[in-house]
Amino acid sequence: MKIVIGLGNPGSKYEDTKHNAGFKVIDLLAKRHGIKVKKIKWKSLYEKAQIGSEQVVLLKPQTYMNNSGIAVREVIDFFKVPIEDLIVIYDDIDIEFGTIRIKKSGSSGSHNGMKSIIYHLSDDSFPRVRISIGKKPEYMDLADYVLSRFSKDELKIFDNEIEAAADAVETILKYGVDRAMNEYNGMEFK
Repeated sequence: MKIVIGLGNPGSKYEDTKHNAGFKVIDLLAKRHGIKVKKIKWKSLYEKAQIGSEQVVLLKPQTYMNNSGIAVREVIDFFKVPIEDLIVIYDDIDIEFGTIRIKKSGSSGSHNGMKSIIYHLSDDSFPRVRISIGKKPEYMDLADYVLSRFSKDELKIFDNEIEAAADAVETILKYGVDRAMNEYNGMEFK
């Protein structure tokens, strides 16, 4: 079983913000596979389903981004899955816009949701799919930037990234993280 976690903030106020990239990928995966992510448990919206031959839990923590680790800890404790069976999907300001990056493990970088998850799990050895939202302009506060929306032109690129990230998650589920890294890291989705 794999736990596929998309990070974001709940509520219509945040729905189309840059920070909700993880939620967007979960929504696309659910749509592709006829899954409704509407059940409530572990301070999250979730659904347990089959994607290909893999049993998965699609999860959207509802704790707000900075407390994502609370929900992730609860679902891990419930299913008792190894940490490497998590896949966390989130926005990233540190990679070039129009790209995604898959990693097996690593630090949280500047991302508070990832900081929370790593803190609550006391471990960073889980795969993650990072979706670029572009670099923050010098004049903007980080919180304002990640909670802003894309321009019409940027949205086209972002939508391509979301498609690629969903493809990458399906590749991880079917073939493993190494293959997904080889196929998607370094590609541009503009």
